[in-house]
Amino acid sequence: MAPKKGGASPSDGGIISRVSSSVSQSPVVYRGKKAASDTAFVAKKLLKSTGKAAWIVGTTFLVLIVPLIIEMDREQQFNDLELQQASLLGGSPK
Repeated sequence: MAPKKGGASPSDGGIISRVSSSVSQSPVVYRGKKAASDTAFVAKKLLKSTGKAAWIVGTTFLVLIVPLIIEMDREQQFNDLELQQASLLGGSPK
């Protein structure tokens, strides 16, 4: 048989294939893939738990803190109104 034109012999593909497979099956590559997988898993769990914590904090703020802020604002407005009325009527301010 005549050799193929183009300068590549059949054994070149075998060498590249062997080097590629030996690199991809290397313990270093395996540990790198494992570390990346573990990192992705931890990041996913962290984001999930952070989302849950944000939901709990947000709803607690809406249920407990916002009404308190509104009530404190009403009280301040009421005190300001009393002070204004007392000054208009000529009474001594409290």
